[in-house]
Amino acid sequence: MAKPRIFITRPIPSAGIDLLQDHCEVDVFPGPAPPSRAELLAGVAKADAILPLLTERIDEEVLRAGPQLRVIANMAVGYDNIDVAAATARGIPVGNTPGVLTETSADLAFALLLAAARHIVPGADYVRAGRWQTWEPQLFLGQDVHGATLGIVGLGRIGQAVARRARGFGMRILFHGGSDQTAAEALGTRRVPFAELLQQSDFVSVHTPLNAETHHLIDAAALQRMKPTAILVNTARGAVVDPVALYEALSSGQIAAAALDVTEPEPPATDDPLLGLANCLVIPHLGSASVATRAKMAAMAAENALAGLRGERLPHCVNEAVYEARD
Repeated sequence: MAKPRIFITRPIPSAGIDLLQDHCEVDVFPGPAPPSRAELLAGVAKADAILPLLTERIDEEVLRAGPQLRVIANMAVGYDNIDVAAATARGIPVGNTPGVLTETSADLAFALLLAAARHIVPGADYVRAGRWQTWEPQLFLGQDVHGATLGIVGLGRIGQAVARRARGFGMRILFHGGSDQTAAEALGTRRVPFAELLQQSDFVSVHTPLNAETHHLIDAAALQRMKPTAILVNTARGAVVDPVALYEALSSGQIAAAALDVTEPEPPATDDPLLGLANCLVIPHLGSASVATRAKMAAMAAENALAGLRGERLPHCVNEAVYEARD
């Protein structure tokens, strides 16, 4: 009997490939850039399973291209790149990789917070440029993190992990959205209305998923509520923040700085005005980018794919309704 075929939209860590090779014909798009739309459709047309990354839009057109498709195993915790409703209507389970990247992503979020607060990147560039001549009492003066107020937008798994790190810095922690009261109390956080969080926070860290309600949640009105000394950190999805409004807020001094692991669009154009601002730190979506975490994500995605191909429940399924329909 022929092995099922899986299409992987970019090279992934060997931990995932090794799990699949004994059971599947593995077709890996060579990358490093994502497949074009035509290449994606062609790959799906031959596949029983697809393992996409967050860069691939899996919509009705893609599903039509693969009428034999049995499972979608996203190598990401978020799944806003997938039309889950369309997949559910087709009876196709969709998997993701929750939990495994929580601590690694929280590390990165807090690293960005510290880097923006203390001018780490400009300071390093200053030294490399040969400009460091002596100790200066007013060189790259930043903002204290210890004792400051942190506002967390979305106190889910990653938001809670960031809160745990903030407690170590003696921060006052506010949050809006995404947690039960028990978790909030255990972390010593306080739920407040969104407007109050923006007004009181020295740092605003975004951890909410992207959906219709959170698209451009951080818009011009939200940024106007923030302190002029405030720093915005976004490690969620780029489209949660309105980039045009953010540019205006940063260039006018309405807020002090921003540190972004994600952008809209992603990646930004080389002439994106945000990249020209000294008070905007942008890195290339590194939230889960540790050797161990990316290997675990690849393995989880592979396990989801194999379960779907065997007709079993996915270990991590985002549309359980497909099983209710079968039952």
